[in-house]
Amino acid sequence: MADKTIDAKGMNCPIPILKAKKGMAEVPVGGTLEVLSTDAGSVADFAAFARTTGHELLEHSESAGVYRFLLKRAS
Repeated sequence: MADKTIDAKGMNCPIPILKAKKGMAEVPVGGTLEVLSTDAGSVADFAAFARTTGHELLEHSESAGVYRFLLKRAS
């Protein structure tokens, strides 16, 4: 179970990433953030977000048009 979950379903780029950035600040270092999105572009967006911020993208999956991302907060 994630430390925090953000429901960004129905929102388009860049809103899911902006909500994730804000939400990550509320997660302890080493903690996890789950983000739910329906924007197909979020797959590439979250890979880039993890690369540029240093946070680790632990999981990513899709079910019935909902993309789920699990990120681990870096320092």
